Amino acid sequence: MIHSNPTFRDIWEDLPNDKRMEFGRAHMTLNTSLDESGELILSEGLADPSLAKCVTVQNGKTVTSDGPFAEVKEHLVGFYLIECDTIERALEHAARVPDAQYGKIEVRPIQNVKAMDF
Repeated sequence: MIHSNPTFRDIWEDLPNDKRMEFGRAHMTLNTSLDESGELILSEGLADPSLAKCVTVQNGKTVTSDGPFAEVKEHLVGFYLIECDTIERALEHAARVPDAQYGKIEVRPIQNVKAMDF
């Protein structure tokens, strides 16, 4: 998961166009590499948090509210869903995400809910 924050946004706003293009090409290169290795399942960017909606169910009624939420400065801007043999391999890939130069990449295993005994 790729995190962003106001500092990274300021850096992004100040980047010249050629650096932005380089950043985008680095994501494409990582996508191609992960796809060729057979480890990429899915990667996507996320829209601005101001476009988010939050859904809760209270007393059987669905309540929807607009974002952004709370005073959280960090937010998710995208993700890579990959399948690796080890967490170390996933961490290697995380270090290759261009955003790691400016912000934080969170690596988290998927919890197999199908295997849970409910």
